[in-house]
Amino acid sequence: MVLDRHDDVVRRLAEACHGGDFGTVRTVLAADAVAICDGGGLVLAALGPVHGAEDVAQLVVVLLCGRPDTELTVEAVNGRAGLALRRAGRALTVVSVKVAGTRVAVVWIVLNPAKLRGWHRP
Repeated sequence: MVLDRHDDVVRRLAEACHGGDFGTVRTVLAADAVAICDGGGLVLAALGPVHGAEDVAQLVVVLLCGRPDTELTVEAVNGRAGLALRRAGRALTVVSVKVAGTRVAVVWIVLNPAKLRGWHRP
């Protein structure tokens, strides 16, 4: 089933991020992967789309991997499996993905604090 495949790919991305290894993150991405960030002008984020698995992997590693005192979880984002990164219950990043086959094709990374308020946990 397509939904199961989507969920499996997102879980693989989360596992790669937990490992913090650039090469492993890269293997989960399609060669022509694209990342789009929304920092809202309030936090450091890529200003335009990031293209290609190498550059997207670097972005994902910097934003999601090995951040001190954080928890990266697989959660429903826009009705599909995605990722949420939190520190002390406060959402730092929420990620939605589009899957093509067995790899991540598009990564939408929300960093804008105003859009993350509803993701905070008590």
